[in-house]
Amino acid sequence: MATSLKLVSEAILLVTLVVTIATVVYALWEAPPALREVPELIKSPGIRVVGLISDTHAHLPFLGGELPEKVLTIFKEANVSLIIHAGDLTSLDIIEELERIAPVVAVHGNMDPPEVRAILPSLAVEVVSGWRIGVVHDIGFPPLWGMAEMERIAEEHDLDVLVFGHTHKPFLRVEGDRIFINPGSPVDPLPPLLTKRTIGLLVIAEGSIEPFIIEV
Repeated sequence: MATSLKLVSEAILLVTLVVTIATVVYALWEAPPALREVPELIKSPGIRVVGLISDTHAHLPFLGGELPEKVLTIFKEANVSLIIHAGDLTSLDIIEELERIAPVVAVHGNMDPPEVRAILPSLAVEVVSGWRIGVVHDIGFPPLWGMAEMERIAEEHDLDVLVFGHTHKPFLRVEGDRIFINPGSPVDPLPPLLTKRTIGLLVIAEGSIEPFIIEV
């Protein structure tokens, strides 16, 4: 009996260790740097800024149906002219809150109820200063099968930028002339403690577009 208990205990410890290592590796994998303040670049003349946000999950008790004040402060400070929401709002009140700052383009996510899905599409494309910006919610997990799906969507819709959500973890990759970005979640980052609460910005200048992840 003692030997059996020892084997079970060792197995549990091994599984816990493997899961812990896998979680840390996933959290650190291609984790983009997150700025604590909006970039100075936005103060340059002729700049247009698009705010990016995802997975606000208004049903979560600690959110209380409202966005964290810092999110609104950053978008105001950046003087965003458009806000893109990559799904999992769970309440249209989030759009109403964001629209006090700028017009909103949003898609529905896997956690959104029928009333939200009935109003919001699964994919949207917005042209901003000549740049084609697409937004979807779920492309899978980039380390596994998501990369091919991102590239397929971007190619199919001739996108310059693809914004997505779902993973609650920021992601940023530039491939050639294309930007793939997940702004993360400002309320429920995953894995917890290892991932920061974040949103994103696209800073558009004459002939250029630059992505940023901002910590909230």
